[in-house]
Amino acid sequence: MTNLKVHAPAPADLEGDLASLRGDCARMAPHWTAPEERVARPVPLSLLHGVTVPATAARLLEVMPEYGN
Repeated sequence: MTNLKVHAPAPADLEGDLASLRGDCARMAPHWTAPEERVARPVPLSLLHGVTVPATAARLLEVMPEYGN
C-alpha cells in the first residue's frame, strides 16, 4: 500500500540558528524512544568462527598505540 500522506517541506534556511535547531529537536523528541539498556555479556570463544579481518584493517590496528600493546 502506498503512503499518501504529504509532509511539509524542510525549512529553506539550512543555516538556522541554535534556537531553531533546539525547536526542531523538541518537536521530534516525542517520536523518538530510547532503547532499553542491555548488559553486554561475553561471548564464548567457541561461538566465534568464520570472522575475517581485511589485512588493511589489521595493519591499521597494529600501528595504533592503544590497540598495538
